[in-house]
Amino acid sequence: MTKRELVIEVAERLGYTQNEVASVVQATLDSIADTLAEGNRLEIRNFGVFEIKVRDARVGRNPRTGDAVPISEKRVAVFKPGKALKELVESATLTPEKASKIVPFPAPQAPKF
Repeated sequence: MTKRELVIEVAERLGYTQNEVASVVQATLDSIADTLAEGNRLEIRNFGVFEIKVRDARVGRNPRTGDAVPISEKRVAVFKPGKALKELVESATLTPEKASKIVPFPAPQAPKF
C-alpha cells in the first residue's frame, strides 16, 4: 500500500476529504521523523515502537580486493511491532485476492549464446 492508497482508504472510512486526510497523514509521518531525528523513542500502544539504534564502528572488507575498510558508527531507525499488531498479522490469512498481488521472482533463465 502506498501513502496515496492509505489516504484514499482513510478518507473513505471517515468521510473526510482526501486533502484533509493527506495533511494529517503527512503531519503524522513528519512528527515520527522529527522525533527520531532528535534521537527520541516513539511508542504507539498496541501498534509498535519506533526508535533509533546505534550501530558501532567496525572494520569491513572490500569484496573485490579483500582490503580492510573502516566503517563508521551510524544511527538507524528501527520499528518493533507491538503485541496486538503481531497477533493481527499472525492471525491474518492469505486470501486469493491478496495472493494474486504477490509477484514471485522470475525463474533464472539460461544464458543465450
